Amino acid sequence: MSKKPDFYTPYKGPAGGWGALQSTTKHWLKSDNAIRNINTLLKTNQPHGFDCPGCAWGEKHDPAKIRFCENGAKAVNWEATSRKVDAAFMAEHSVTWLNSQSNYFLEYQGRLTEPMRYNRETDHYEPISWDQAYKQIADTLKSQSSPDNVAFYTSGRASNEAAFLYQLFARAYGTNNFPDCSNMCHEASGYALTSSIGIGKGTVEIDDFEHTDAVFVFGQNPGTNHPRMLETLKEVVQRGAQLLSFNTLRERGLERFQNPQNPIEMLTNGSQPTTTGYFCPKIGGDMAVVRGMVKVLIDLEEAAQQQGKAVFDHDFINEHTQGLDAYLEQVKQTSWPDIIKQSGLTKEEITHAANVYANANSVIITWAMGITQHHHSVATIHEIVNLLTLRGNLGKPGAGTCPVRGHSNVQGDRTMGINECPSQAFLDALEKHFHFTPPQKHGLAVVDTIRAMRDGKVGVFIALGGNFAAATPDTQATEQALKKCQLTVQISTKLNRSHLITGTEAIILPCLGRTDIDHQTTGQQKVTVEDSFSMIHASGGVLEPLTKEQKSEPAIIAGIAAATLGNFPINWMEAVSDYDVIRDHIAAVIPGFSDFNQRILQDGGFYLGNSARERKWTTPSNKAILHTHVLPESILPKRAQDLLSDKTLIMQTLRSHDQYNTTIYGMDDRYRGIKGERKVVFINPADIQRLGFEEGQSVTLRSIWDDGVERKVSGFKLVPYSIPAGNIAAYYPETNPLVPLDSHGEFSNTPTSKSIAIELEAYEEESNNIAISAS
Repeated sequence: MSKKPDFYTPYKGPAGGWGALQSTTKHWLKSDNAIRNINTLLKTNQPHGFDCPGCAWGEKHDPAKIRFCENGAKAVNWEATSRKVDAAFMAEHSVTWLNSQSNYFLEYQGRLTEPMRYNRETDHYEPISWDQAYKQIADTLKSQSSPDNVAFYTSGRASNEAAFLYQLFARAYGTNNFPDCSNMCHEASGYALTSSIGIGKGTVEIDDFEHTDAVFVFGQNPGTNHPRMLETLKEVVQRGAQLLSFNTLRERGLERFQNPQNPIEMLTNGSQPTTTGYFCPKIGGDMAVVRGMVKVLIDLEEAAQQQGKAVFDHDFINEHTQGLDAYLEQVKQTSWPDIIKQSGLTKEEITHAANVYANANSVIITWAMGITQHHHSVATIHEIVNLLTLRGNLGKPGAGTCPVRGHSNVQGDRTMGINECPSQAFLDALEKHFHFTPPQKHGLAVVDTIRAMRDGKVGVFIALGGNFAAATPDTQATEQALKKCQLTVQISTKLNRSHLITGTEAIILPCLGRTDIDHQTTGQQKVTVEDSFSMIHASGGVLEPLTKEQKSEPAIIAGIAAATLGNFPINWMEAVSDYDVIRDHIAAVIPGFSDFNQRILQDGGFYLGNSARERKWTTPSNKAILHTHVLPESILPKRAQDLLSDKTLIMQTLRSHDQYNTTIYGMDDRYRGIKGERKVVFINPADIQRLGFEEGQSVTLRSIWDDGVERKVSGFKLVPYSIPAGNIAAYYPETNPLVPLDSHGEFSNTPTSKSIAIELEAYEEESNNIAISAS
C-alpha cells in the first residue's frame, strides 16, 4: 500500500554551512576517538600531515587553517576509529550472518586488526599469522598453470609507492592483469584524452580557475562527491566569470554554497551562488548539448567572417590540430530536432551556452562520472575536446580540460603503471632498470576479469583495497564469479562486502590507512599521492596504529612478493625498510619523477607536468585530433534498444551525501532531503502520475537487457524530484545488480551505470518478490 514519503522533506538551505558543521560533529563523536581526532582533522591535507582518503580535488598553494570538507571529515573519522574487527568479533559472527547485514553495518564495525583466513567448515574467519598468510598466497600463486590465471585489483586509495611495488610484483610474476577502480569511473576520460591530445589527464592546474573567463561543469555533483570544489566554483562566480552547470538532477551544491570557514556567512546565514546558469539535460544528453553549441558557433563564425572577424582561433587550429573539416561537416549534418530530442534542452538554452563560450577568452570544461559512465562516453569527451580546440582553449592560462577524479590517488595509480594495457615505453623502462622482460600481452580490466573468473580462466583474485563485490556491476554475476576462485585475498582497512563473497579459500590482510603512522625499520615513512591536477605531494599518518598486526600496503605487497619470487627482481624487504628506495626506483622508470625524494619535501609537493598543457601533442600526427562521431540515435547499447516500451525509464546510479564510493557513513542524504532511507527512486512527478503510481509507493526496478537474465531490486520508494521526465536516479551499490555486465562503454569498457533501461512494477512487501538482494 502506498503512502506519502514521510522520509522526504525538500532541502531549502545552501550546501555547506551549519548542516556541514553539524554532520562533521556527529561523525567526529561517532568515531569513539573524539579528543584525538580533533588533531587528526587539523592535519588533513596539510603540508606536514596526511592526504585526505576521500576525493582527489587539489589544494591551493596558499596555506589555510582548515583544509578538509564535510566528506573528508567523515572519511577521516571513519578510518580513525577505535572500534576493532578482530578474532573475537569474527568468532562471534559467521560469514553467512555478516553477509545478511547492510553495507553500513559492516564498515561501521571498525578497523581490521589481524590477518585472518576463512574456515569454510565453520563459516568463520579465524586468525592466521602473517608468515602463514604469505606462504599460502605464494604457494597458490606458484601452483598456477599460467600467471594470467591471477588478477591484481587496485583501489584508488593505494599510494604511489604501494601501486608501483604492486605492478612490479605482478609483472615480475608474469601478468598484466590489472583490473582497477579507474576501469569503472574515468577510463573513458583517459582513452578519449589520450587519443585526442596525447595524454590521459586534465590539462589545467587549480590556479587556472583564478584566471578563467568561463567554466562549464558537466555531469557532476561537487556538493556530495568533492565538496572542496565548491569553494573554487564560488570564487569563480564572485569575481564575475561565467559558470554554467549541466547536470540531470537539481543539486544544491551547484546552486548555492555557504562556506563553513567564513564567519560572516555563518553568522548571517548567508550563502553565495556557485553557478551563473543551470541546465538539466536528459541522462546521456551532454554530447548533444555540446554538438548543439558547436552548431551555433559555426553560424557565429560564418557571420563574423562576413565582417572580416573570426570566432574560431584559426592560428591555433592550423598549427596544432587535425580533423577540423570532417568534424564540422558532421556537425552541420546533425539536425536540430535530433539535438533537442536527445539533449532535453531547448535551442534557446543551447544557444545561450554557446554565446557564453564564444564571448570568453579562456574556458575550462570540467566533468565527472555523469559523462564517463555511458555507452557513448568516449564520443562525448571527444566532443568536449573538439569544442575547446575551436577557440584554442588548450594550453593557455585559465583554459583546458579538467576531469575530476574520484578516489584520492586513482590518477596516481595509473601513473605508477596500474594499467592492463601498458605503453611499450613503460615496459621498456621497467626492463632497462630491473633487468627482466615484463609480459607484453595486454591483461584484463574489471569487466573482463569478472568474465574470466566466471569462465574459470582466472582463479586467484588479489585486491589492494576497495570493495570489488559491491562496486562492480551485475552484482549477482560478480559474486558468482568471485565464488568460483580458488583463492581471494583482500588487503583492507575495514570490513566490507567483498570479504564475505569468498573463493574456495579466502584471506584478509589488515593494512594501515592514511591516518596511521607507518613505522618501518628505518623510521616513520611517508607515501605520496597525485591529485586531479597532477600535483604530487607527500602524506604521513599522525595516529599510532590500533595494533602491531596492521601493516602498511607496501609492506604487505613486499611480503607476498618475497614469499613468491624471493629477491627477484629486487630485494623486497629492503625496499620497504625505507620508502626513499621505492621512490628512487620510480624516478628511474617513470618520466617526471627525477629528484623525487627531494621534491616532495617542499610544501604542496610538485607539479608532474602535462605535455598538452605545453601544446606538445604526443599523438601519432603530433597534432591535437578532432574526432568525428555521428550523434547516436540512442544513448543505450543496441542490446537494450529493441526491448524498450513507453514504460521504459533511463536510470542513473549515484551517491548519497552520507556516502563515499561504496562506503556508507549514514542513512541520510541531506541535500536531497532524504532521512533514514537508501532504497529510494528519484523520479519526475509527471512520470509517477503517467505510470499510475503514487508518491512514496514501493516499487520493483527491473532492468531491460536481451540475455534472458532477470535483474530486479525491490522495495524502493518513489520520491518526486527535479529530474527530466523519463529519467530516474537511485543509489549504488543497492542498484548495481541492475547494471548488466555486458552493458559497457564503447572503447572504454566502463559499466554504463549512468544509463540503464528500467521498468517499474508495483511491489507488495509481503510477496517478498526479490530476485536479487540489494542489501
